Amino acid sequence: MATEHKANVDQFIKDEIDTVPHLEAILLAWRARDTTWSPSEMAAALYVSEEVASGILRNLEEKQLLVRVPGEEVRYSYRSGSEAQDELLLQLNATYQRELIRISRMIHSKAPSGVREFARSFRFTKEEK
Repeated sequence: MATEHKANVDQFIKDEIDTVPHLEAILLAWRARDTTWSPSEMAAALYVSEEVASGILRNLEEKQLLVRVPGEEVRYSYRSGSEAQDELLLQLNATYQRELIRISRMIHSKAPSGVREFARSFRFTKEEK
């Protein structure tokens, strides 16, 4: 079972996580599910600029991992999509704590997200009938 968890976590990282700050942002939001985050608060927590944090938060919202909280001030919180997603983030959190270097290297070795999106546009899919 541990091998299956590792494979699921690795696939999630490959598919959804663009940078280490993206990973740390989703884990911060997941660990503090009752907390909402402004871009400036996330920036301070991640040691990045507010502009970078804002981009990360928007990207995680696009991936349906965070949700923008209604209101005048821009704030985000963790979006629990399913029990399976919550379990995956539990596994991701534990794996990242145990295997910080392996996970960081995996993220750093990925092609930039723009290159991956371009490559995805050339994937062939089965025609639906």
